[in-house]
Amino acid sequence: MNVIQQFIQKSRGILDTIESQQAEIQTAARWFADSILAGRMVHVFGSGHSRIMVEEMWPRYGSFAGFNPIVELSLTFHNLVVGANGQRQAMFLENVSGLADRILRNFDTSPLDSALVISSSGTNVVPVEMAEIFQQRGIKVVALITKQHSEASSSKRPDGKKLGDFADLILDTGAPVGDAMVQVPGLDTPVSPGSTVGGATLINCIKAEVARLLTEAGHPPKVLSAAAVVGSARAVELFEAAYDEHAHRIAKMYERLGYPSYVSDTPTPPYRRD
Repeated sequence: MNVIQQFIQKSRGILDTIESQQAEIQTAARWFADSILAGRMVHVFGSGHSRIMVEEMWPRYGSFAGFNPIVELSLTFHNLVVGANGQRQAMFLENVSGLADRILRNFDTSPLDSALVISSSGTNVVPVEMAEIFQQRGIKVVALITKQHSEASSSKRPDGKKLGDFADLILDTGAPVGDAMVQVPGLDTPVSPGSTVGGATLINCIKAEVARLLTEAGHPPKVLSAAAVVGSARAVELFEAAYDEHAHRIAKMYERLGYPSYVSDTPTPPYRRD
């Protein structure tokens, strides 16, 4: 078996693992659909390369409003690799305690919301604290991790807790420990990670199920669609409508921000609205 066949075969195994989680995927989709039908949002967060899954959910072709993609550039914009905005800084920052709280300070969340937190290892501080804070706010949390890799990895938190410890539901990408899946003759380290294959598949399974639930509830989503499929005019109409819907939904995350939950320690803060 050559290296190409290795990756394809192992990817088929990942798909089998995901297929075995249909009940869990349906549960996650139900929670997410309930949030969207309530006029709220599903918060989607991932640091590092987990950003890929956040953007796979929304916005892109075949996607729809209702999801709040939380992508911090300081944790994900490491394309320069070294130097300013490099990978070393991003890897350091995703283990800074308190950063998740600063990020979520920007959103007026509700228990009607739900959340999807993505981390292959499930051990870095920021995504773990993100899930912890969501749960403290009464928000259901779905964790998307690589179970084998998470179980074999050590938490960066002093208490040893991982993302799965703050999840109401766990989804498994099906990738192996270390993520890389292909053994190259003469090379002592494997290459070609599989969590992206599993993560993207899970994201789109969830997306499809949420779309089904919304449609059956009488609120079919406005899906970003290609002109080659629906025609130029319809494509523009759908894009504009979906973006406007996102704007209206995200506005709710800001309209009461800081009042009254953040005014107790300061009698008359500058952002207070009397």
